[in-house]
This record gives sequence, C-alpha cells and structure tokens, in this order.
Amino acid sequence: MSKESKDKQFVTEITPQGEDFSRWYIDVIKKADLMDYSPVRGCIVFKPDGYEIWEHIQAELDRRFKATGHRNAYFPLFIPESFFQKEKEHVEGFNPELPWVTEAAGEKLEERLAIRPTSETMFGHMYSKWIQSYRDLPVLINQWANVVRWEKRTLPFLRTSEFLWQEGHTAHETEVEARGETMQMLDIYQQFVEDYLAIPVIKGQKTPSEKFAGAVDTFSIEAMMKDGRAVQAGTSHYMGTNFSQAFEIQYLNRENTLEYAHTTSWGVSTRLIGSLIMVHGDDRGLVLPPKVAPTQVIMIPIGPPKTREAVVGRTDELFRELKSAGIRVRVDDNPDVRPGWKFNEYEMRGVPVRLEIGPRDMENGVCVLVSRITGEKKIVEQANLTQEVQNMLEQVHQEMFERAKQFREDHFYSVETLDEMKDSMEEKRGFTLAGWCGSEACEDTVKQETGATSRNIPFEPAEKKTKCLVCGEAAKHTVLFARAY
Repeated sequence: MSKESKDKQFVTEITPQGEDFSRWYIDVIKKADLMDYSPVRGCIVFKPDGYEIWEHIQAELDRRFKATGHRNAYFPLFIPESFFQKEKEHVEGFNPELPWVTEAAGEKLEERLAIRPTSETMFGHMYSKWIQSYRDLPVLINQWANVVRWEKRTLPFLRTSEFLWQEGHTAHETEVEARGETMQMLDIYQQFVEDYLAIPVIKGQKTPSEKFAGAVDTFSIEAMMKDGRAVQAGTSHYMGTNFSQAFEIQYLNRENTLEYAHTTSWGVSTRLIGSLIMVHGDDRGLVLPPKVAPTQVIMIPIGPPKTREAVVGRTDELFRELKSAGIRVRVDDNPDVRPGWKFNEYEMRGVPVRLEIGPRDMENGVCVLVSRITGEKKIVEQANLTQEVQNMLEQVHQEMFERAKQFREDHFYSVETLDEMKDSMEEKRGFTLAGWCGSEACEDTVKQETGATSRNIPFEPAEKKTKCLVCGEAAKHTVLFARAY
C-alpha cells in the first residue's frame, strides 16, 4: 500500500458534494468538530472551533456597530404574551414558532411568557419609558443574545430551534433618519460578509409577502450556496411607526408637539457559520475564511527522528514570531502521527495555510507554505516569514471570494416565463432573475410551481425585466428567485 493510501485512511471519508450535498454538509461539520447534537430536538452544542468562528464574527461586527455609534445592552429572555397582542401582524408572523412558559415554581402563571423569538416588543416597551423628548433621540442599541423559534425542520447552524444572533433596535425623530439607519446597517452587513467571510451577496428589498412581520420595508443580503440554494445572510427593517404606536413610543418634538418615533431593527445570526461552510467547502472538507478561522496557520515539523529535536526547536521559535504578530497559529509536533495524516486532517478542518519545515529547510533558512484553497506550495525565507504568511492569508481570502463570485455567476439565470423558470429549476441549480407585476397571486404561483421564493428585489439587477413571468403583464419589479434554506 502506498504512503498516500495509508495517509488517506487516517481521515474518514466525506460524502462528495455532487453525490449528496446535505450529507456532505453534516459530514463536514461533524468531522471538523464544530458542533454536536443536544438532547433537545433542533438544538446543537457549539464545540470550541465552531464557537470561535462565531466569536470572530461577533468581535468584528461589534467593532463596526460601535464605530457607527451603537451601544450594547441586554433585554430579558421572557416576554409577556400581552406584548405580542399589541402589534397584530407581528404576533401572527411569529405565533406558530413561539414556545411558551405557563408554569413556574409549581404554580401556573397568570400570564403566559414567550421565550424570546425576537425582541421588538420588549424594546418597544422599554423605549416608551426612556424616550420623552427629541433630545432623547436617536436611541441606538444592539443586543447579542440567543433566541428560540420552534422550527419543524432543522439543520445545524442554518436553522435551529435555538440560535445565537445580534439584534439592533433604534429609534429616530424622522422617517428620513430611520431609513438612513436601515440602509447604513444593510451596507455594514454587505461589507462584512464580503470583506470578512469572502461571500458575495446580492442586496435588495424584500417583497411585501416576504418582509419581516410588522415592518414597513425589509431589506436583505442573499448568498448562494454550492447547491444553488439561497441563504438570507442578513436583514435590516424599517419599522415606521408601527411599533411606536403599539407601544406608545412618543416624544415631544422641537415644536413641543407629541410625535411617534420611527424605529428600525436589523440582525444576523449563527446561520452565517452554515453559510460560509456551504459557500466555500469542498470534497476535502471545510475551507475557512482566514479572518474567522480559529487556526489560521498550522505548523507541521517533518523529518527523521534524529533531527526531530532541532526541527521542533526551530518550529517553536517561528511559532512565537507568528503569534506575536497576531496570527492565530498552532504547532502539531505529535511524533506518533504521520505528516500525511496531519496534512489531510488540517485540510479537512479548513485551516487556511499549512507551514512545513524539515531539516533541509533549516539548513537553507526556508520553510514551505501551502494554501488550503489552491494547494499551491511556496518556499519562503524564514527571515520574511511573518510577511509571507500575511500575504498568503490575504491571497486565500481573495481567491475564496473570487471563486464564490464566479460560482454565482455560473449559476445565475434569466427567464421570461414561468415555464422557463420551471425548466431552469428542474435542470439547473442557482438563482433566477425574472419580472414580476407586483401581484401576490403571481408570486404564490411561482412558489407553488417551482419551489422557489422571491429572495429580494435587487438594487442593481444584471438586467431590467419588462414582463411578469406569470401573467405576462408589465413588470413593476425585477426579482431574484431561488430555492432557499
């Protein structure tokens, strides 16, 4: 048996994406040790590598939120049932997913308490107490929290009964200010997902049937997975005065007259972890964006036992150099495991860069860097190691983004009729651009006939459609359709 075959046996095989994408996804997240299933249906345990990805996402988004004047607070997990009755559309939208607490300390509660599915109602109640005058505005608060939505169909990270997220809730004097906030946060999400997660997204407005329950307008960024399905990667909502009227969020304006505040909400969740796995992963396993990878560089000393002490010693020196530069680096110097097994293992775990160093490399003052995304091997001078590693990490990020963007372009279609969309959905995978007259009946027909939903009305569509794909009437909008998670 060849060395390659022996090494391959050490890493359990992963179902190929082309054979069964869903099975591939479960295989990858389990074998890469990102999560495990909890005893409660639809809930998962984030293992350290999975949670650290979220920590990096959280840290960078938190930095961007605070740079735009937002501050963090924390609101209760339990929400009185009466709060949900105040905004009819909101309660209707969430009622099927709400878990209720009806008893505590052995006694039945006078009023049922919902376990937080989202916090618009609680923020609305508190804002009505805190906001009295235009001088109290704007209020710019974000919350990092867990929420619960009792999903019938679950998928780790992408759709779970309990998940982690952030939810921003702001209040403003005017519609102009609130709409400016809504779009500012949508832009922050787009920039973060593209610049930090290397995922290209399409930005646009949700159709009325797909908007957030209780919002006036909802805007989203939509990402394409490698099976062609869409994931809503982030949303930002202009709530108008709907919640202000429901919860009496009023303020004395500059003319000493009472007005309702204009509010917004916006959020992203741990479904971003599922998204980056499905966008970038391959048949060898995870491919992690360098900026959120728990380990950015894995160092593997190689060579015969007689040189081991010297090679490991030099590896440790280089490790300290990289670590002091802020690079997340690990050393695997386990002598009981073959280098080939380690190469496969860390490829499967998605580590962006592998560093190999052996006795001959030591003699020549070099080491070898290997890119996870291209497999390219580059011999670099040890004297320039930190800069070379930083350059390769940046190259990996850029290559990941370009590959994801090219994949989306290769699976992006334009249709004129419903029959064309049916054929496209049956024979291909990806996003479809089509015209829509604005009728909810036509939108429902698309969903029933193709299984695709309207993802958003892109701000910058590749082309403008003139006719509705269902009824043939003049198109009011050019819409992005796709099957989605």
